[in-house]
Amino acid sequence: MIKNKKTIGGLCSGVGGIELGFRNAGFDISWANDMDRYAMVTYSSIIGSNHYIGKEPMKISDIEQNHRNEVSYVNVLGAGFPCQAFSVAGRRKGFQDARGTVIWDIIHFLDEVIPKDNGKGPDVLFLENVKNFKTHNDGNTYNRIEEELYKRKYSVYTKILNTADYSNVPQNRERTFMVCFRDEPKWNNFRFHEQEPDLRHIEKAENDCPKTYAFHKNFPKKLKSLQSIDQILEDVNDDRYWYDSKSKYVKMLNELYKEMRSENAGSQDTLYQIRRVYPRANKSKLCPTLTANMGTGGHNVPMIPFGKGENIRWRKLTPSECFKFQGYKKFILPKNLSNGQLYKQAGNSVSVPVITKLAKAILKSLEI
Repeated sequence: MIKNKKTIGGLCSGVGGIELGFRNAGFDISWANDMDRYAMVTYSSIIGSNHYIGKEPMKISDIEQNHRNEVSYVNVLGAGFPCQAFSVAGRRKGFQDARGTVIWDIIHFLDEVIPKDNGKGPDVLFLENVKNFKTHNDGNTYNRIEEELYKRKYSVYTKILNTADYSNVPQNRERTFMVCFRDEPKWNNFRFHEQEPDLRHIEKAENDCPKTYAFHKNFPKKLKSLQSIDQILEDVNDDRYWYDSKSKYVKMLNELYKEMRSENAGSQDTLYQIRRVYPRANKSKLCPTLTANMGTGGHNVPMIPFGKGENIRWRKLTPSECFKFQGYKKFILPKNLSNGQLYKQAGNSVSVPVITKLAKAILKSLEI
């Protein structure tokens, strides 16, 4: 039995992808939080327990007012804070969107709510958002948050990672990850995550910022192999997932399919998606980026063709397949939620294997 296992607490937890990734790496989950009651149901089903503070969904501010005694000290505070305010689909309103201010709630929670260990906060902050978060508002949004974290004596190690590069899951999904280690603000002098390290500075970086430097040395490597799409697809007979041949979407998809075939760029192992009013195919044989918008209409869900010649039939991915394209394994989805909610949750979630790899590197840093 492992003693003194490191712990993680989650904000904006959703269905628990970040917590699950850390648990896979050897951490214990202390608590979680989200304001979405449907996400809490799926979290409990996938994780096997309801770690939500108060056993109910609530805003971060509600925890401070009514549930502070349920918040324990954790080694890692993780949060995949709302991305819509910084994404293209969400019109990139940033801090002008209420969802864009949740990051300040998280920082306030860090300052005022989490119990301190010897007067200090969690060892690590783990933050995740869309790729555009890094460049939103010409980088001013990110720079402002980075500055606030450095003020709190954390290092800030930021990378944009694609699921298809850092796991064997064939999804094109680029996300910004910020990994911050307590008491190592001098990392700002080195920033090896942005530039090749100057050999003259390596020893100083290791002395001044041992945990951040160790994380840098153990940062996950890119992979060269992926699962095939066929390995993820299920046998589906349910008519809800198959498109009628008379559908306007099918006509558009058939035209694109023929074009792709003529270019030898894709066929039945290519996933397609209708974005707004036009079809799009992923020519790299990857699943397009899953989004929360999948829960607002079936045409947002990636689709795949079955059959040959004039007998092509089109089917959209099932919620279960979408979770598999996020790297979830051996999971059970609740039967009392609508497909719309499950699609939304899968799109809002994270790629679990990527989280696990980052969490393993973090754990090595905490053990030095």
